[in-house]
Amino acid sequence: MTQIGVETSGINAPRAGARAWLALVVLMLPVLLVSVDNTVLSFALPEIAIALAPSGAEQLWIIDAYPLVLAGLLVTMGTLGDRFGRRRMLLIGSTGFAAVSVLAAFAPTAALLIAARALLGFFGAMLMPSTLSLLRSIFQNRDQRRMAIAVWASAFSAGSALGPIVGGFLLEHFAWGSVFLIAVPVLIPLLIAAPLLVPESRDPAPGKIDPISIALSMATMIPVVYAIKAVAVDGVTVYAVLWALLGITMGWLFVRRQLRAKTPMLDMALFRRGSFSGAILVNLLSVVALVGFLYFVPQHLQLILGLSPMMAGLALVPGMIAVIVAGLSVVPISRRVRPHILVPAALAFSVVGYLLVAFTTAGHGAVPLILAFVVLGIGIGAAETISNELILSSAPAAKAGAASAVSETAYELGAVLGTAVLGGIITAFYRSALVIPEGLPADVSAAARETLAGAYTAAQDLSDPLGSALWEAAASAFDSGVLVTSLIGAILVVAAGTIAAVTLRTTRSH
Repeated sequence: MTQIGVETSGINAPRAGARAWLALVVLMLPVLLVSVDNTVLSFALPEIAIALAPSGAEQLWIIDAYPLVLAGLLVTMGTLGDRFGRRRMLLIGSTGFAAVSVLAAFAPTAALLIAARALLGFFGAMLMPSTLSLLRSIFQNRDQRRMAIAVWASAFSAGSALGPIVGGFLLEHFAWGSVFLIAVPVLIPLLIAAPLLVPESRDPAPGKIDPISIALSMATMIPVVYAIKAVAVDGVTVYAVLWALLGITMGWLFVRRQLRAKTPMLDMALFRRGSFSGAILVNLLSVVALVGFLYFVPQHLQLILGLSPMMAGLALVPGMIAVIVAGLSVVPISRRVRPHILVPAALAFSVVGYLLVAFTTAGHGAVPLILAFVVLGIGIGAAETISNELILSSAPAAKAGAASAVSETAYELGAVLGTAVLGGIITAFYRSALVIPEGLPADVSAAARETLAGAYTAAQDLSDPLGSALWEAAASAFDSGVLVTSLIGAILVVAAGTIAAVTLRTTRSH
């Protein structure tokens, strides 16, 4: 009899057949959808603002409601999937996500759109841990599992690349609600094929449902994510600090409860394994680096270089292809090279990518940025494949849902931190470096100092030479912020590589 909690799959485990690979194709559908959804909404915001006339606070909540609920529920939904069935959670989440997407597309008011976005976060939290944990049960052979996870991760990258392109196309031809309706044709095939191709899996000996732990996990993540977003918008305020302290306190209570429970919702012993905790941190910092890059580079491409949203999206495609190719290519290499060597070596490419941005952005056009993203993507793609596989392999098969949820939580936190930290730094440097030309009205100066987009709009409304002088000053200030932010991004990647070199030292390559 197989003992629960003991790793039984590995290099010599049975190899999966054609049906398993068809199941992988099905599981890629929600991954593509969620990653597209992460980037496509920003393109629809101007039209949403015109159609629904949200207040400034409502516009922020339209963006934030989804990731706040999603991050708060990932661990809970991963654990519930272990108990009630991961395929079942996937099907429930897909059905709900498709139905609520239709409601969001036709929301008549900003308040209803915010509510729909929150519900999308609720059902979205069921999707991602389910897809990754199902791969753990479908592909027991570790070589095949590495390749399956590489394909799974490539779907994330492909979706991120498709988001700007899909968004640009839809908004040129259809109303803003079309960015939500794309969920329906993606998820209907999943609802048909998943019961036929994807086997059910669950923890054969689940513990009791612990409502207090569920509440504490949500009370940890939601305040922390909200505090990070508040800092990104308003800087460090008493309000943001209080939210962060609340989340940290709830997190301490959550960990304390898990350590005392006979059957914890999340086995804290996993974090004592270097292969697990190290891979989580690599995941987190890699996503921070990637999302931070994707925050400021599109602004440079569109506002400073004058590319359309569609062309700016296409300029990022080579880098996303590099992420995909690197993620797939690293699989055979990872069989022979230990992770503590391979991951830092891969991330060295990403360091070079950020240095290229730092020293070639100003006055050199789009080509250096495209090349920099390709080099950055090589490192991120390889590191993400290895770290996700290590996270799953380090956890017992019965707890794959909870482990996957931790991985997804790291991804969500990384995405929030990438925008908040690197985005906040570049905004702060832009504001401090901007020299407003003399003679500008106070309201115009305030708008120009707020964001690069504000300066662009103000410059367009001014006559020359004042408009040209304002825009030259704004572009110069933004590029000075890009230099500093890129160097900080390189330091974050170096930190990720150092963590991998130290924590993954005892982890085998197969």
